[in-house]
Amino acid sequence: MDSDDYENACRKRHSRFDRRFFIGVLSTSIYCRPGCPAGVPRKENVKLYKSAAAASAAGFQPCLRCRPEAFPSTTAWNGSSWKIYRALRLIDQGFLDEQSVEELAEFLKVGPRQLIRLFNDHLGASPVEVAQTRRLHFAKKLIVETHMSFSDVSFAAGFGSLGGFNAALRKTYKLSPTQLREKCNVDRKKTERDDIVECTVPYCLPFDWAAMLSFFAYRAVPGVEVVTAYSYARTFCLEGEAGHFEAFFEPASHQIRMRITYPEIRYLRRIIDRVCSLFDLKADSNRIDQFLAKDSELAPMVRRFPGLRVPGCWSGFEVAVRAILGQQITVKAASTLVARIVERYGKAYQCCAEGLQFTFPEPAQLVDADLTGMGIVGQRIAAIQAVAGQIGCGELDIEGGMDPDNFVRTICSIKGIGEWTAQYIAMRALNDPNAFPYSDLILRRAVSEPGVTMTPKALLKRAESWQPWRAYCVMLLWRNYAS
Repeated sequence: MDSDDYENACRKRHSRFDRRFFIGVLSTSIYCRPGCPAGVPRKENVKLYKSAAAASAAGFQPCLRCRPEAFPSTTAWNGSSWKIYRALRLIDQGFLDEQSVEELAEFLKVGPRQLIRLFNDHLGASPVEVAQTRRLHFAKKLIVETHMSFSDVSFAAGFGSLGGFNAALRKTYKLSPTQLREKCNVDRKKTERDDIVECTVPYCLPFDWAAMLSFFAYRAVPGVEVVTAYSYARTFCLEGEAGHFEAFFEPASHQIRMRITYPEIRYLRRIIDRVCSLFDLKADSNRIDQFLAKDSELAPMVRRFPGLRVPGCWSGFEVAVRAILGQQITVKAASTLVARIVERYGKAYQCCAEGLQFTFPEPAQLVDADLTGMGIVGQRIAAIQAVAGQIGCGELDIEGGMDPDNFVRTICSIKGIGEWTAQYIAMRALNDPNAFPYSDLILRRAVSEPGVTMTPKALLKRAESWQPWRAYCVMLLWRNYAS
């Protein structure tokens, strides 16, 4: 960005610049988001950074007013390589809390030096610096927003010891945990039970969250998901333990309030990261909408439906089962079949949230399960069990561990799974922004004249200019066609 862009971003407090860069103020040694309510510093007193980690590594402290830690992590991966995106997801889930950069590089099938170079190019900071910044940001969020003890905060944020947590906090914020909690003075609501953690995640505008909830509501699995006009709740299994969360959209404050019930506090950061991916909170809708609006055919749709996001999922396997069952039948018919599987093989779950009764079966539960007598075609049963088997033996990583092209090739090798199913799963389970189920009938009609249906090959060629945001085109075209 040049100085004029900076001046425009700061003086007009444009939310569209949030997370695109961070401002280090030389006179105060503090770094802020572009929308910080504090006074605007002179241009000669600032330095711009690609990420919060880069500003922190340069010696700046996070601002206590604009709270850079409150928002989902940087969208610097947008337009970057898949390896950067996947590495950031793994760091958000705590990979570097117990493992090394070398192990992260090996997991991503890239050399350690190349990984560090990619991070410096795209984020201006090393993987270790990014991990430490996000660890501290998450700890501060829990200190400010919850009544959790500091030892629990330290454990949940991924620090190896309480002493290390205290030292890192003092170094970064120049305050002890107690002083930080008192200074921020946020109204923290006491939950009725100790095993419930309540916190908030702001979202950047534009965000058509109502369309997102409508998408989930139409496909909700009875007993596993409950969707209302302003909320989404579901059960889940993580590392062998069952839990649930409730997410309440609060449009007046542009945030989502979460209530999480889960017995293992150390996985809290991973749970919140998954919820953020579920609602695609890391997307930069301003940038994506501006890009798509360059297409004359899409521009009116973008103006009519700004801020559309791509719905993610909690479980990639669950989405795969749903996609396989949904081949050549209606959405509601597929929901009925999924409900039958859940009733027979889902684990019973009891909680205070109304309507949540089961957890979705894990791959190991369905790999040899008897799915006959449910109205499911034999080929679909074989495909579901083949996916479960490949996940079990490690040939298929449906939670985002494989690059999209390799994932599509691998899952398409299973009989009964074609390109549409693979691309749909990649779009929702891998959060691949460029996934494109080009054979979809509605998409082919949505870009054609009335009464005409474009061929899959023609649609694929038409969509070349929509890269790397074809998944967002899918949501836009589906929404426009349904209106």
